[in-house]
Amino acid sequence: MASAKKTEDTSSRARLGSVIKSARDIMRKDAGLNGDLDRLPLLSWLLFLRAFDALEKQRKEWEQDDFRPAIEPKYQWRKWAEDKELTGDDLLKFVNEELLPYLSDLKSDQPGDPRNVLGQVFEGVQNRMASGYLLRDLINQINNINFASSDDIHTMAYLYESLLKEVRDAAGDSGEFYTPRPVIRFMVEQTFLELGETILDPACGTGGFLVEAYTELTELPSGQKLGILQQEKLWRDLRGIEKKPLPYLLCMMNLILHGITEPNILHTNALRHMLNESGPSSRVDVILTNPPFGGEEEASIAKAFPQGYRTRETAWLFLHEVIRKLKPDGRCAIVLPNGALFGEGIGTKIKKKLMEECNLHTIVRLPQGVFAPYTQIPANLLFFDKTGPTKETWFYQIDPPEGRKGYAKTRPMRNEEFAECAEWWGGKERTGREKNEHAWCVPIADIIANDYNLNLNHPEEEDDLAHRPPLELLADLINTERQILASLTELQAELKENH
Repeated sequence: MASAKKTEDTSSRARLGSVIKSARDIMRKDAGLNGDLDRLPLLSWLLFLRAFDALEKQRKEWEQDDFRPAIEPKYQWRKWAEDKELTGDDLLKFVNEELLPYLSDLKSDQPGDPRNVLGQVFEGVQNRMASGYLLRDLINQINNINFASSDDIHTMAYLYESLLKEVRDAAGDSGEFYTPRPVIRFMVEQTFLELGETILDPACGTGGFLVEAYTELTELPSGQKLGILQQEKLWRDLRGIEKKPLPYLLCMMNLILHGITEPNILHTNALRHMLNESGPSSRVDVILTNPPFGGEEEASIAKAFPQGYRTRETAWLFLHEVIRKLKPDGRCAIVLPNGALFGEGIGTKIKKKLMEECNLHTIVRLPQGVFAPYTQIPANLLFFDKTGPTKETWFYQIDPPEGRKGYAKTRPMRNEEFAECAEWWGGKERTGREKNEHAWCVPIADIIANDYNLNLNHPEEEDDLAHRPPLELLADLINTERQILASLTELQAELKENH
């Protein structure tokens, strides 16, 4: 029986893989598309409409007399996409001048209305295909995917993940940093999620943390499945915010393919949104995120922060808001670059705030190259909960495999390289932790005495510069210069305000 199921899965993957390959071959022929950063968004919004049409059919069956379609019949996928006579210039004119403007204008005053999701997804979406005949061929290929079949959806989700990885690699050249799947999985697992908790990623990108959290919470023992009401509540509890239109579109498609048919994702600037929210009702139980780092926020957002915490460094601003966003007893896992650990000035103030208001119990130090090809800057995973001030912080250094100095795009980090750290962790209560060649503990008094510098190596490790990789030394120097420049810029801004 298991063998038959495996054969069926392999067959489904091969069939859908062939469909996607044919779709990509069609898009490569079109003069209007340049590379995967053009092709994947086009494929995504077409897949989105195809999947949404299947969901609407399901809604009609469930709601029957109460059903009201979110899309007018003329613009429903089954009406225009399955009309094979609609092709060439007529198809281009319909898509460009009627369909996309109609979808982008959809909105409703009713919370939870799918028209609001459609309007946000298609805001700013353009069709870059130049040939209406090739567009018809592409649509015909997408019609070969059965979104009413759970097998097809599961397989399509797998294939879509591989497409996302390609576009992430391409986007890295334009400053987009995406979190490797092994890092996401480890952070989710060590946060020990529970059903009923509100879970937020305020910089959700293509939805990696939310998909992994959903997978973790729906893998019940003995093959059990969530009930409809439990599932709908979980959809509402998984929340994301994404500022940029391309990652937002990819995120929505990613979540839908993984079974979250009503994604709770806001398309807005997360910092502005969180600053405007107030009160206990806006707080969440868990935050899992990899905020942008190395960039600068617009001045109007920096000025909206409290005096003494105003900076243009995006990572610092996110950390400040994450602390405020957590409920009492809430917990967080966040990715931060090395520069955030030893940052001075406002960075010191934010770290002080973090350790006075939260228990920063663990910092996992990652080796160089984990985020290749986007950056060689080493990163860190910070785990904290809002249960009271920090008394001590455990550090755990993950080293690359023996014989290697780091990771690269062609030799990325793997899940199993977190295994020793996961075993050392001590479960949800973090019991039985012991110092070893990878782990050490620093009391809060030492951290305060060191002016909240968290860029700490193992006390038994000799920091011999002659033996450190040149790229690592250069990355640290660049980080230091950035921190000095940021501090000088902040000092200049404060002086201008006072005169």
